[in-house]
Amino acid sequence: MQHRTLGKTGYDVSTISFGAWAIGGTWGQVDDVQSMAALHRALDLGINLFDTADVYGDGHSERLIARLRRERPEPFTVATKAGRRLDPHDAAGYNEKNLRGFIERSLENLEMDALDLVQLHCPPTVLFSQPEVFGILDGFVTEGLIRHYGVSVELVDEALEAIKHPNVATVQIIFNAFRLKPADTFLAAAREANVGILARVPLASGLLTGKLRADTPFEADDHRAFNRSGEAFDKGETFSGVDYESGLDAVERLRPLVPDGVTLAQFALRWILMFPEVTCAIPGARNPQQVESNAAAADLPPLTGEQMASVQAVYDDLIRAQVHGHW
Repeated sequence: MQHRTLGKTGYDVSTISFGAWAIGGTWGQVDDVQSMAALHRALDLGINLFDTADVYGDGHSERLIARLRRERPEPFTVATKAGRRLDPHDAAGYNEKNLRGFIERSLENLEMDALDLVQLHCPPTVLFSQPEVFGILDGFVTEGLIRHYGVSVELVDEALEAIKHPNVATVQIIFNAFRLKPADTFLAAAREANVGILARVPLASGLLTGKLRADTPFEADDHRAFNRSGEAFDKGETFSGVDYESGLDAVERLRPLVPDGVTLAQFALRWILMFPEVTCAIPGARNPQQVESNAAAADLPPLTGEQMASVQAVYDDLIRAQVHGHW
């Protein structure tokens, strides 16, 4: 397992980390026995950052990670998120009282005295230009409720605005072979600001595993069934905002680029790590086998210039028009 420094936090984290959305909910039925086995296997393989949120299964994901902390002695970093419990979800709700309540609930769920990293969870765009919100988070650091804070964003413009605030330590953003826009300007700006980057939705909700087909069924409570047009939350969270059929066509264009003995998912994860500004990718995993496959990507040899150019060509030909101007 390879490691990189997570921006201003100073945390030394595994380049393949663990995204814990799928073990919480909205990905179909969850199996806690398999989820715990996946979490344990991640630690076995050197994964040392687990990304969760208070709304993943209404805290279920956080509580599973708390159980992992009880069952394993080795230290690891937990990144969680706050804000999406608001109803309505508006900028005014990101006040001291509400944020304190969210953080205290996560502290209870995770059984921690202080949160390693709390990220504002894709708040409204206007919030990123409101310094008073980041001042509230500074106060929580001073209090000892949180050690560091960052943001999770939908838009590249939001990410660029967020890193103007001096104590934003990390940005979580969708970045994968179907969402290349962050590479235009944001990655370099984050490097200049010493901001860590967590690449989320790294496999485009499973499209980049190469295992999905036109007739693949999805359970009713799987966001891939109910959020393709953004019915429940931002459309970009599901298949990275790519039309499902177009995504399947793009996957077929990518398959010939994958070396023997490597899966498409591993190739897609290794592509992300070709960008040194990215601290880690956070693919989800619901069983130990998926963890093992994901972790192996960290130690693959670098992609060639020809492979990188071919991925860019697939994006330009089939994906760019759908996503580049939207996020």
